[in-house]
Amino acid sequence: MRYQISGKQIDIGAALQTHVQTELGEVVGKYAQRPTDANVVFSRSAHEYVCETTVHLSTGLTAQAKAHATEIYAAFEGCCDKMETQLRRYKRRLKDHHKDRSEPVELFGASSYILASDESDTATEPDSLQPMIVAEMETKIPSLSVGEAVMQMELAGAPVLVFRNENKDGLNVVYRRDDGNIGWIDP
Repeated sequence: MRYQISGKQIDIGAALQTHVQTELGEVVGKYAQRPTDANVVFSRSAHEYVCETTVHLSTGLTAQAKAHATEIYAAFEGCCDKMETQLRRYKRRLKDHHKDRSEPVELFGASSYILASDESDTATEPDSLQPMIVAEMETKIPSLSVGEAVMQMELAGAPVLVFRNENKDGLNVVYRRDDGNIGWIDP
């Protein structure tokens, strides 16, 4: 597994990097057989340290965890515990959904845009109906089944996930509804 351990305006020592690699490797290795890479970022928020961890699995799933603590090692341990809880919760589903999958999930490139919010006075007419684009970036669209897409959305903690339905070869959307249920758009 490839590790990318970094700090935002914090020096990360060799001892912390070694600790992160061994502990995270044990947790992820216990519940996921084929992790590909892990990204761990440490930062400060006032008096607390923040640890954000993202682990990409070869099955196409992405598990994310974030924790705060007054000490940097405690922040990592909290983050590692959350990651272990997520992976343990989905262990059976990961095995059931991906036992027949011999290759990693296929990803397709797409453009992603961030549009400016309209905070101006609603009484005035806009100059144009075209929204102002704040940022433009590349994103990946995975080819998944509906069950895998719901699992990926829950693991990532995202409110919505766009994916390519591998059974129908069309773009689909799963999203979390206000009532707590999951919605699925299949055009």
